[in-house]
Amino acid sequence: MAPFPSPTKKWHDTTYPSLSPTRPELSAKGKTILITGGGTGIGAATAHSFAAAGASRIALLGRRPQPLHDTKTSILQTYSSVSVSVYPTDVTNQSEVDTAFSDFLANTENNKIDILVSNAATIGPRDPIATVNAPAFLASIQQNLAGSLHIAQAFLRHAAPNATAISINSSAAHLNFAPLFAAYSVAKLAVFRLWDSFAFGSPDVSVFHVQPGVVDTDMNKEAGGVEAIGFSDDVSLPATFNVWLASPEARFLKGKFLWANWDVDELKANAKDLEASTKLNVGLVGWPFQDAAWDFKPKVGNW
Repeated sequence: MAPFPSPTKKWHDTTYPSLSPTRPELSAKGKTILITGGGTGIGAATAHSFAAAGASRIALLGRRPQPLHDTKTSILQTYSSVSVSVYPTDVTNQSEVDTAFSDFLANTENNKIDILVSNAATIGPRDPIATVNAPAFLASIQQNLAGSLHIAQAFLRHAAPNATAISINSSAAHLNFAPLFAAYSVAKLAVFRLWDSFAFGSPDVSVFHVQPGVVDTDMNKEAGGVEAIGFSDDVSLPATFNVWLASPEARFLKGKFLWANWDVDELKANAKDLEASTKLNVGLVGWPFQDAAWDFKPKVGNW
């Protein structure tokens, strides 16, 4: 039984055959990948999974050099044919982000990125609205938004045709877990809208928003997630789910907010319905947006 409400009957807490990076349908052969927060946890595991899927080049961005190099070494021990580059980068620093993207793509025949995994984030203060330190609260939102904005802008300059952007978000964007996570919830909902706006202006890029599961990462430990909830998901689940999202099989879910725990075979069985509806979108519950067949075509500059 799923610990949370789920649109699929099957609920997963670890990877499974349909998400296997070795499936030919999920091949990343020849693809160029860039992952932020790539030194540890979900980012590192995602890099391993894309290497297993045959990716050609992978860039790992993160604040701490040693975890980045450790992840690079561990990937190359198993997948010697992939090129792995590391860039110690603070994603809240725009010049560092721009330099990392430029350096990664310099002197390459095709200076484009096929798949972006935006994974870096910060929890922020965990105090209720009544007592939280206002500057700290606002600063944490600023940090999460700045990091996503800088990555999105750099990616726009270097995105390959029909590229994929995967934003690792959180269920905190659409669920109120507790008053102690107000800063994080506000930040992640804002990050969702940022990437949603990115998708609105870049229809050729497939954008996905992902709740990766309850994974025992450093950030999860800081938030007390596994301990508070009482169970955890294996890091292999979001790592391989990200590879699946980057494949043609998942294209019908572009723009959706997805939980890695949901069964992809059941989602695929409902592909036509999901693609044609607002199901799994973040919006106003009960507003018949899709049924109204509203043809919304804003004229830029005439607002």
